Amino acid sequence: MPIETLHIPTEDGRADAFAAFPDDGERHPGVLMYADGFGIRPVLREMAGELAGHGYYVLVPNLFYRHGPAPVIDLPEHIGGEIRPRVMAQVMPLVEAHTTERVLRDADAYLGFLSTRPEVGTGPVAVTGYCIGGLLAMRTAAAHPGQVAAVAAFHGPVGAAGPELFSKITARVHLGHAEGDMTPEALGALNQALDAAGVDCTSEIYPGTVHGFTMSDTDAFSASGTKRHWERLLSLLDRTLTDR
Repeated sequence: MPIETLHIPTEDGRADAFAAFPDDGERHPGVLMYADGFGIRPVLREMAGELAGHGYYVLVPNLFYRHGPAPVIDLPEHIGGEIRPRVMAQVMPLVEAHTTERVLRDADAYLGFLSTRPEVGTGPVAVTGYCIGGLLAMRTAAAHPGQVAAVAAFHGPVGAAGPELFSKITARVHLGHAEGDMTPEALGALNQALDAAGVDCTSEIYPGTVHGFTMSDTDAFSASGTKRHWERLLSLLDRTLTDR
């Protein structure tokens, strides 16, 4: 899949980003992919390329562009348990500075960008995210109900969104939770809140997984959890994005 480096104008500057898409001259449904807190790195390029191979234009922005181009922090090839605390100490201030107001301003820019691309179809788009990116995906879907038809979040703190945000979501939703993040009781309460808000949603715990299970450059990686993630994500997109 071609990988195109991009710079997207926002209200606060220019966000560096990349896009992966089929090199066939056709239009394809757009997918906005939010990275986890570690940001853009080779594993995200691999994941975007794999999704693009199924017939999608996948846009991956640098969430923390206000602090510099990606990679914003120095990351090793493998984020193992022994260095994770050091990396997290660098990541958390960036996450905390990325306020809801910033998230929504950036989402306007990213979705607006997708609507201008000649490689992207004219139909609705999807948003997917990992870890903190999952919460960003939910916030984006709530703010753009007319444009976002599908949203998927994996090992993300989506419960922090709350019922008020859930009630604004019209997209179909899939939530894939890490077993290490979510108890069955907490899952039941979350799903009850989603149902009460009228969200068309599947929400499940992926067995035997811990937080970050989709990221192959971390100790959290789970091959079975990642396979399940692709199955759920592709099924959601295939059922929802009709401009194919």
